[in-house]
Amino acid sequence: MSQTARLSGLSHVNRVDDGSPLADLLDERRHLVTLAHRMLGSADDAESAVDECYRRWYALSDRERERIPVPLTWLAAGVGRICRARRVLPPPEGSAGAARPTVPDVIVARPRAAEPTTLRQHTAAEPTTLRQHDAVVHAVRRALVVADVELLLSLLAPDAAAFFDGGGKIRTLVAPVHGRDRVARGLLRLLDRGPHTTLAAHPVNGRTGLVVRHGRRVVAVLSLDVSGTEAVGVWVVVNPDKLRSWNAGRHP
Repeated sequence: MSQTARLSGLSHVNRVDDGSPLADLLDERRHLVTLAHRMLGSADDAESAVDECYRRWYALSDRERERIPVPLTWLAAGVGRICRARRVLPPPEGSAGAARPTVPDVIVARPRAAEPTTLRQHTAAEPTTLRQHDAVVHAVRRALVVADVELLLSLLAPDAAAFFDGGGKIRTLVAPVHGRDRVARGLLRLLDRGPHTTLAAHPVNGRTGLVVRHGRRVVAVLSLDVSGTEAVGVWVVVNPDKLRSWNAGRHP
């Protein structure tokens, strides 16, 4: 059964934004960087222009973003405007680089203090051994690899939560996702695997986590909070800056 068909099994869930597949988001950023590079002629300047455009995207309200039918079209137009402005306007006096971004660098909605606290309390309420933790992580990996909705749901606590860190440099979900069904749908959607993509168990912050690679490049790292035999929290890092150490061979 295809992943699309499996996801349709969650039809009783209210329709919400489940995000986009990670492969599509990576292609989107590559397209924008290529566009900016053609206009500016510098790889560093191109990356800077794309980062500024994403800052403008995240400065929009949720309602404004929802009204944009094709985000790539909006982003490409934004990159074009930024690049044209940078080609016309000289850098500020005494500056060695391009003009400063005009949008506050407030990128991702951080989890409220109560949310991590709830996860810690949930985990503490039912102690989990390293063996139990590893068993849950490996089972979640199997469920994601074969897109097994029922298995994944059985491994998530009813009040599970997922948090996505794109660092404002990739267009991932902004707000935390709550509830077993929404977490399952969000993870399966994000990790809708294409060719050359692998998902492997790997030590992450001292415990077993999951590492997503596209070819040889690490494109996402997942950490799981486990209580008993269920995952109560999933922390998904797709921020390219935070993945640099992984791709440089210096695993955190």
